[in-house]
Amino acid sequence: MTDEVPKGSEPETSESLKAFGEVVKVFRKRAGLTQEQFAPQVGYSVPMIASIEQGRRLPSKEFVDRAEERLDAFGVIRAAAKHLTRRAGLAKWFEGLAELEPHAVTLYTYENRLVPGLFQTPAYARTLFEEQIPAMGDDKIESSLVARMERASLLTERPETIFSFIIEEHALRRQVGGPAVMGEQIDHALGLCGRRNIDVQVMPQSRGHHAGLGGPLRLLETEENSWYAYCEGQETGQLISDPKVVSILQQRYARMRAQALSPEESVSLLREIRGAL
Repeated sequence: MTDEVPKGSEPETSESLKAFGEVVKVFRKRAGLTQEQFAPQVGYSVPMIASIEQGRRLPSKEFVDRAEERLDAFGVIRAAAKHLTRRAGLAKWFEGLAELEPHAVTLYTYENRLVPGLFQTPAYARTLFEEQIPAMGDDKIESSLVARMERASLLTERPETIFSFIIEEHALRRQVGGPAVMGEQIDHALGLCGRRNIDVQVMPQSRGHHAGLGGPLRLLETEENSWYAYCEGQETGQLISDPKVVSILQQRYARMRAQALSPEESVSLLREIRGAL
C-alpha cells in the first residue's frame, strides 16, 4: 500500500497548515483581493487557493514566494511557511512528492501492485487501510482516507495537468474488498478514462518482459519544467532529482507506454474485467 501512515509513526498535525492559510487569507483580504482575483496573480487555480487557505494543501515554495511578493506581506508569509508541518495521513517518506503533486503540469504513474492512489475510490482505499499491518487505529484510518481522497481530487481539480497511468492487469483483477468494491473501482477508472487530460493504459498479463519490472514509478514535471522521479518500496520512498537518473526512468516509462495496451484497448479490457465481476 502506498503513501499511507503506518501505526507507530510520529505524531502529525495540520495546525501549522491552518495557521499558514489564515495568514495568507488575512493578507489577501488586506490587499482587497478575492480568491478569484488573487489566483491568476500567483499562477494557481481558485480551488488550490481555497485549499491552501483552509489548511488542506501544503503550499509550494513558488506559491510562498509569489504570495509574499504580490501581497507585500513584510516577510510574514515566508516566516509562517518555515513552520509548516505535513498533513496527517501522509507517510513521512511521501512528503516530498505530496508537496509537488498539486503543482504538477505532468504526472506519470506506473503501478504493479494495486490501483494507484490517485485512482482509488473511498471503499477501495478504506479496505487497504483497514487491512494494513501493523493495524491502524480508527482515527489514523480516517485521517489517511481523508488525505488519500484529497490527493485523488487533483484529477478533477487540475484539468490542465497531463496525467498518464500504466497499471498492471493483475492489479485490476485482484478483488480488493470483494466484487462490489472492485466493481465500483473499475467503474470509477472507466469514468476517468473519459477525461481529456488522462491517459490510462493497462499492461497485459500476456506481456512477458517489459521495461517496468524494476518496480513502481512516478515521474513529475513542475510548473518550472523541472522533472522529478519517485520510487517506493515497503516503508520507504525516494524522491529523485538527479537529471541523469530521471532521464533513465523517463526512457523506461516511454518504453512501457509502447509495450502496454493502447488507451482504447485498455478501456475494452477494463470493461471486460468489470463484466466478469
